[in-house]
Amino acid sequence: MNPGLTALLVVAGAVVGAPARYLTDRLVQSRHATGFPWGTFAVNAVGSFILGLTLGSTASPAVIALVGTGFCGALTTYSTFAYETVQLTAGGGRLFAVLNAVGSVLAGLGAAGLGLALGSLT
Repeated sequence: MNPGLTALLVVAGAVVGAPARYLTDRLVQSRHATGFPWGTFAVNAVGSFILGLTLGSTASPAVIALVGTGFCGALTTYSTFAYETVQLTAGGGRLFAVLNAVGSVLAGLGAAGLGLALGSLT
């Protein structure tokens, strides 16, 4: 595939993924009164599932660039996950920090594995 077209597909996916990440995070977080970063947890798990589903399927390189790299790359966020985990620790929420770190990794791996398995059925 043409590298220029690939780059445009990644950008197009990111244009949708970034606002989806922000809006989903705000929506989820507004529904929880705890200090736990449920919004980031949710977008990372969902993004991991979508990426697994995409890569497990017979998706074309164009779809992988658009959905896998562009959309999922902008939807998910390791930096915010890391920042929120450090903030939980600094604010005295060590238990929440550990639960966030362990839970996020396990949820992401589980979601990606489930997506890969379901994607391979197509």
